[in-house]
Amino acid sequence: MPGDTIGIIAPAGHFDRKKFDQGIAVLKAMGFRIIIPDDLFKKKGYLAGPDIHRASLVNRCFSDSEIKAVICARGGFGSMKILPLLDYELIKKNPKIFVGFSDISALLSAFYTKCGMVTFHGPLVTTLGNASQKTKEAMISAFSSGARLEIKPEVGITIKHGLVSAPVLGGNLTTLCHLVGTSFEPEFKGHILFLEDKGEAGYRIDRMLTQMKLAGCFDGIAGLALGSFEGCGETDELFGLVDSIFKEYDIPILAGFEAGHGKNNITIPMGINAVLDADRQLLSFNKPATILSGGRD
Repeated sequence: MPGDTIGIIAPAGHFDRKKFDQGIAVLKAMGFRIIIPDDLFKKKGYLAGPDIHRASLVNRCFSDSEIKAVICARGGFGSMKILPLLDYELIKKNPKIFVGFSDISALLSAFYTKCGMVTFHGPLVTTLGNASQKTKEAMISAFSSGARLEIKPEVGITIKHGLVSAPVLGGNLTTLCHLVGTSFEPEFKGHILFLEDKGEAGYRIDRMLTQMKLAGCFDGIAGLALGSFEGCGETDELFGLVDSIFKEYDIPILAGFEAGHGKNNITIPMGINAVLDADRQLLSFNKPATILSGGRD
């Protein structure tokens, strides 16, 4: 809620200071108090400091009882590298609203898998400064409205008809694909899988989805929701590819959600039950996400 304190972390790539400051200004204008660690601005190559430093930022934010929500400065790459260094018992005992997307999908997934914590696939600090009004309003609504969220794509594409109720889980395709075969590989069975990506050629999307299919990642999934795939080729070809790869799965598939790297990045709760209705082109959550941010539905 406005007036609450948000902690800022940088678990992945180092970031542009101007974009960061613009994003912080947006959060302050929304009425939030902001805690920025003094050592947030470290750099090590393309990372925001050494692995142990970035992991420490995460652990410290979760140990601070004043902080009610945590927002990541930037994605890029690096979240996977700190997964073994996080204190999951600490995080589980101190659940908070946790927000990010792209490379941060590794943390969204790990916090749900290891801690049973509801997370939020939504804007980063460095994307908020130039974010659309729709993006900002959706974030506030997800955090503060106390209402059940209903997310309807402006231009939805039904790839497979049907309706299902299950928890939502997922995020950036490339990041999730790279978790396959690790101890942090998420379990998608019984979930509505959400996927998005940016700048990946069609054959690379094909390769990643095929690898995950061969690894059994899609066995037993309840449904598939696709966000934005910016710079990933023609949408007709992409949706045809998805239809082909998932042809033997009897699940609803709905594309066109404005979430990910596109102009709009609607905040989507991860880890709580929702109804995916591919015929009405609607994703509707059963309960307010913040009520459940301490654990699974």
